[in-house]
Amino acid sequence: MLRKPLNIAILACAALLLAALGYWNISPDNLSGQNRSVTPQDTVDFYTQNTTTVQYMADGTVHYRVTAERTEHLQTTDITLVSQPRLTLYRGKELPWNIKSERAEISPGGAEVELIDQVRIDRTDEKGRPTILTTTRLTVFPEKDYAQTRQAVRIDAANGVTTAQGMKAYLNDGRMHLLSNVRGQHEAR
Repeated sequence: MLRKPLNIAILACAALLLAALGYWNISPDNLSGQNRSVTPQDTVDFYTQNTTTVQYMADGTVHYRVTAERTEHLQTTDITLVSQPRLTLYRGKELPWNIKSERAEISPGGAEVELIDQVRIDRTDEKGRPTILTTTRLTVFPEKDYAQTRQAVRIDAANGVTTAQGMKAYLNDGRMHLLSNVRGQHEAR
């Protein structure tokens, strides 16, 4: 039962990574940022502290590593709350993607994962150039390979900075749409 919320969180973070990859591989062209709140009648039926999960690929290389300071499952709502989720996604490569937020909420069955507060996705490429995507909130739908936010998004890349208000990421297609107030400052090379 403990593996299911962790696996869902891992899949959600992997989906978020794919959204970021789609942005940098394809040019960029409000959705529900529902705020779930814990009510006093919500009872924690189990929790974990300081967990680390490592998943390996068939060839023995590391696929990902996930850590969390605390994970709590709410019995009455079937929501899982995660404090300090951190995902290092290798996918068998030497240069991993790092995904983190202050907290996350995983819906019943893992259909929706909300990364909340100081959401950051970063990676350094083979040439040592960093790419960083930041926002305050990101909703990931792992089964639909889709992610969205109504919040401000900032993408710092080697060739410049792009900002926008809101984003839709279609992970299967590798497409990302920045919704409004899109601004970019880029260096010509």
